[in-house]
Amino acid sequence: MPAFSPYPFLTMFRRIVNTGVRPGMPFIEARRTKLLNLLALPWVPLMLIFCIINAFQGRYALSLLNGLNVASCFGVFWFHHRQRYLSARLLLIVYSIVLYTITALLYRNGAEYFLLNILIVTTLVYDNKRLIAALSLVTISAFMIIHFTGLNPPGTLQVPVPRIVFNVACALLFPILALSYFKQVHADYQQEMEAKRQALAALNRDKEKLFSVIAHDIRGPLATLELLLDMFRKGEYTEGNMLEASEELYKKVHHLGGSIDNMLRWSMGQMRGIRTAPEHFPPAPLADEILQMFVPGIEGKSLHVTQDLPEDIYLYADREQVAVILRNLVSNAIKFSHPGGNIHVAASQSDSTVLITVRDEGTGIAPEKMGELFSLRTIPSYGTGGERGSGLGLLLCLEFTNLNNGELLVKSHPGEGTVFTVILPAGSAGAKAQNEEEEDDF
Repeated sequence: MPAFSPYPFLTMFRRIVNTGVRPGMPFIEARRTKLLNLLALPWVPLMLIFCIINAFQGRYALSLLNGLNVASCFGVFWFHHRQRYLSARLLLIVYSIVLYTITALLYRNGAEYFLLNILIVTTLVYDNKRLIAALSLVTISAFMIIHFTGLNPPGTLQVPVPRIVFNVACALLFPILALSYFKQVHADYQQEMEAKRQALAALNRDKEKLFSVIAHDIRGPLATLELLLDMFRKGEYTEGNMLEASEELYKKVHHLGGSIDNMLRWSMGQMRGIRTAPEHFPPAPLADEILQMFVPGIEGKSLHVTQDLPEDIYLYADREQVAVILRNLVSNAIKFSHPGGNIHVAASQSDSTVLITVRDEGTGIAPEKMGELFSLRTIPSYGTGGERGSGLGLLLCLEFTNLNNGELLVKSHPGEGTVFTVILPAGSAGAKAQNEEEEDDF
């Protein structure tokens, strides 16, 4: 016989309690919704039991009132499910005031003490002071009428004393539970605000560091270019000297363009401006285009670059974002390779994914830097030719890989080189051809 497991019941309980709680909902509103669900949930079985007992004992009116109470609880869940939160609150509060008042007047069963709970609920779930004052006045008036009125209609069967004791005990227990719940809510809210404050402070520090690095990278090449152009304009710099300096200026401006492009793309991502548009395409032609961009850097260090990207391998990803990933990985491989070193770019397919690797035999990455490799906290390193990075390229690679439902892995040993592996969803040539036909038909 299989052992009994409470987990399905806990899962169902959490699902019911979270009825109407949706992602992105304000913290306090989500907790208020859960509070009403927690209030309504236990009364469903209890009121059903009392409904049946009272019907069997001849208290038909009380049984009907118990049934209406059950209906109001289901109404709360239904309104929450439809995201009509104000309707759920009004239903629970107004309906409870009416039902508890009638029940207490007719049967003297201690239901008036539940009206005290309605006062607490009203204060907790509303912010409108006028509404709180109006509902509180009605609730207090109902309690005073019940408590100081000796109404005992003839022909009604009175509720047994143990039932009255049970009702009063439940009513007095509720304020403790409700206030404890919202005390915990307040503590959770404070912790969440403190965590966000710390995260924001860390992000601001990282951004200040990033922009200081970018400013340094921009200021240097531009100042050099401005100085040389001014000297050339005044005739203080010959054409021959200018031609010699142009190669070095080209390298600096080319590197500067990559840094600025990374910064702009990262800034757009922070403002939620980046949208991923996946398509089926082969990575081989894209790798050719990217390597052509780095021909001066490759020739400058006399690097040997080999490719192994089969033409029949297709990706299903955003082509521009994959281009940014490959461009940054190839740029890093060139930057940290020793003169005359080897760089290998390859792709292979495994089931529904494609693995693209960029391997170099350069300086490698120290173990203590691996933990901060994909963050703004990393300290920019200098390449073997004095090239300096902003530390933003790998962060972009990781973000774009995640946006395309992929994975980015790195293996490195100091002095032996680094291997970056990008795992992305596989595409198909047939799907690409079909998409092109549909575009032509359109």
